Amino acid sequence: MGRPFAIVTGASSGIGLELAEICAQEGFDLLLAADRCELQAAAHRLRGFGAAVTAVETDLATTAGVDQLWAAAAGRPVDALLANAGHGLGHAFLEQDFDDVRHVIDTNITGTIYLIQLAARQMRERSTGRILITGSIAGFIPGTYQAVYNGTKAFVDSFAFALRAELKHSGVTVTCLMPGATDTDFFERADMLDTKVGQGAKDDPVDVARAGYDAMMRGDGDVVSGWKNKVQSALANVTPAGMPAEQHRRMAEPGGGDKPGQ
Repeated sequence: MGRPFAIVTGASSGIGLELAEICAQEGFDLLLAADRCELQAAAHRLRGFGAAVTAVETDLATTAGVDQLWAAAAGRPVDALLANAGHGLGHAFLEQDFDDVRHVIDTNITGTIYLIQLAARQMRERSTGRILITGSIAGFIPGTYQAVYNGTKAFVDSFAFALRAELKHSGVTVTCLMPGATDTDFFERADMLDTKVGQGAKDDPVDVARAGYDAMMRGDGDVVSGWKNKVQSALANVTPAGMPAEQHRRMAEPGGGDKPGQ
């Protein structure tokens, strides 16, 4: 129990797995959560770094799923919460099944802030703790053909800054990690492999995770990983919304990517 304790969500692959690996290397015991069976393999890999690892396969879009994860912490003080769980949804909003839409909203927003509230209350009582929330530069851009996902990330980015201000004198820090397109299974799960952004160059999740972890440990308010993403997010803040919305259309429109052999 002398080791620090971190909860990492969305930890079965991608940025979440890389965040969990950094935590394990830095001496944290881990409680991992994801909705995929690959989580058990991830937990086995991370135990190789000497960490005590508990893995909870659950749907964090539901309050019951979050309660299941929180119960697995068994009252242990949480030193760091890395709230990374989330997923996307491609195609036009009117063509999407609303159950899928609801699941994106409930995963990216409802389950995320419910877990943050549980952990942050405990941290505030102890006057110490670190929270890393995975937002996105997508939160700055109207997401044509990703309208719901980008909307959820706009909420998450804003929420992170607001919560940080509320906890300013509490001893608890809140950091928002805002990556751009990253080389994970995000685009496959979102059915966006036929888009330009789905087929284009992406950032390495190892680098994104390291930027987020280091910013969390410094207590920074936010970090945009990658210089291209920094430029894109800065431009989005000073550009009329219609322009980035049209740019996003070209990147995310179904069938807009290169055809095989091109």
